[in-house]
Amino acid sequence: MTVAGRYAHLFRPLRVGPLTVANRVVFGAHPTGFAEDGLPSDRHTAYYAARARGGAGLIITEAHATHPTDGHDGRLVQGYRPEVLRGYRAITETVHRAGAPVLVQLAHPVVPAAPYARHAAWAPSPVADPVARTVPKAVERHEISAIIDGYARAAGHGAEGGFDGVELQCAHPSVVAAFLSAATNLRSDRYGGSLANRARLLLELVAEVRAAIGPGRLLGVRLCGDELLTGGGTLADAVELARLVQATGKVDYIGTTVGTAATRHVSEASMHVPAGYALHLANAIRRAVDLPVIGEGRFTDPLQADRALADGHCDLVSVVRGQIADPDFAAKARAGFPEAIRGCLSCNQGCVTGSTGPAPGRRLACAGNPRVGRESEPEPAPAGAGPDRGDRPALRWWPRRGRAAPPPSREVLVAGAGPAGLQAAIAAARAGHRVRVYETAGAAGGQIRLAAAAPGRAEIGELVRGQLAECRRRGVTIDYGVPVDAELVRRETPDVVVVATGARPERPAWAGDVRRVVDVRDVLSGTARPSGSVLVVDGLGFHEAPGAAELLADRGCRVEIVTAALLVGRELAATLDLESWSVRAAARGVTETCEHRVTSVTTDGAAAPLTVALMHEPTGTAVTRTVDWVVCALPQAPRDELFRELRAADGRPVPVLRVGDCVAPRRLNAAVADGERIGGRL
Repeated sequence: MTVAGRYAHLFRPLRVGPLTVANRVVFGAHPTGFAEDGLPSDRHTAYYAARARGGAGLIITEAHATHPTDGHDGRLVQGYRPEVLRGYRAITETVHRAGAPVLVQLAHPVVPAAPYARHAAWAPSPVADPVARTVPKAVERHEISAIIDGYARAAGHGAEGGFDGVELQCAHPSVVAAFLSAATNLRSDRYGGSLANRARLLLELVAEVRAAIGPGRLLGVRLCGDELLTGGGTLADAVELARLVQATGKVDYIGTTVGTAATRHVSEASMHVPAGYALHLANAIRRAVDLPVIGEGRFTDPLQADRALADGHCDLVSVVRGQIADPDFAAKARAGFPEAIRGCLSCNQGCVTGSTGPAPGRRLACAGNPRVGRESEPEPAPAGAGPDRGDRPALRWWPRRGRAAPPPSREVLVAGAGPAGLQAAIAAARAGHRVRVYETAGAAGGQIRLAAAAPGRAEIGELVRGQLAECRRRGVTIDYGVPVDAELVRRETPDVVVVATGARPERPAWAGDVRRVVDVRDVLSGTARPSGSVLVVDGLGFHEAPGAAELLADRGCRVEIVTAALLVGRELAATLDLESWSVRAAARGVTETCEHRVTSVTTDGAAAPLTVALMHEPTGTAVTRTVDWVVCALPQAPRDELFRELRAADGRPVPVLRVGDCVAPRRLNAAVADGERIGGRL
């Protein structure tokens, strides 16, 4: 099938205002944390240019602040400052050379970076923010004029800096969204009350920004289709706002989104939420106006995006995380190689960032693509490209003894085909080395293969699928069912060994020799099949215990999770999974006991119930549970025996490196970053 036949809608050009975009793939606005002292950085330039080279039809930057009361201490680009022009020109010139138009999104945030900000945030009314719990200052009339002037000034800087237009952020934590919403706008003047009055600030901004950028540039408005808040903006409000915006005759397109800063688990949904979940909002707005409409909703696959267009939900599709994970998303799809796309996992382990919310101040990253945010850093030249003149750093682990630097191309042996080992193999092969991977198990993936077995977590397995495809493309050989030891290394005579043997469960002392105390891995792999009543011990605070609990509840078990922490799965807040986990737990009847630590497990016989002793951490009060099984999700121990064996082996010294959990058990993003770093510098 031809590309046109496979994606008949995605790669058709579209006229949007004064511009014609080459295709319908939009790289929509999202926070990056790349600003340096409130100014655009080289990271921004390289980041957006990579997506432009990768075939995006339209690029929209993250929100740039329009007024000094943004309260984010330089973590947003401060578009109101004239000093941004140098960075703006660097971004626009580079993106334009790559062949894409680029817009700057403008916003005046309502929420300060912290409760200890030195000045109050501005808002229509003193309604406390539900996340930061800070109370903003209700703006006076002259301050509304200052807000408008700030947008006009920032828009003028955008035009002078070479941007093809401006998008007004009228959703999430922006002052415009606060004016539009009846939940946060309690004013009784001409800017409050009816929807028409609440929209007055937006319509005045549209007029001033259009005047600032002129008729030859694009002007878009991004509206929230549904705030999902009691008393907040609804889809009916959004449809009427879209009509008001169109009636100005000054706006060229409408973007859509869902939720607020308090409901980021919806606006930045994880893998538990189906792709296209917010398309009904774009559909309703598209049927109400004649302007092009951008739809969004966790699109990570070109077929999903094309179907959204084919079904008439929208005119353009915002593919954000899909293009974060793979800058060449659009180019690969257009060329007819969608299987080569590095799939987004929707794990939210790196891309949930920004200046507010669960991961304040963290720079954008990607668990599956360690190059995200580092596009401005040159990759090492491939080994074997020329004589080794010492311009490539030698391995500091290489035995000296009078030898010169190692040869430019090496034989690399990787022990372990988990995420860290596979990424090390990919990076080493990309650098020109010859790589062979040995895996003890019969399949690749390590713990990720097990994690994908939990309910709603199958997409995380996309990481391994993509890594294996990349290994095949780069000529990496993988042997399964082959454990690595010192004898194998002596036989294979590699130049470098990378140990990626992962971690192993640590059986807690309180478990004794009770056989029905098992690890979460045993449940996910099917080695153990608990039944009846099950107590799950959450000692990690991430997906492990909740995933096992869901799986067991779906099998008919009566499940309780106990944790010494203040709440079960507390680290899920950082990936915006905590709210949806709470809903799923309640639906499955999973009970949660917090601030309790297991002290012992005893039983009167192999088939007798287990008595679990718990202690309430704050008070020391002892309680007990009687259950059939206990499942542990606890910190693991590095499986580093091979590393130590090889380092101690006699014979010809071989550099031995280690990556991933066999260094220290951590999260997926750390394992992949480890593999990339070590493999890339061999």
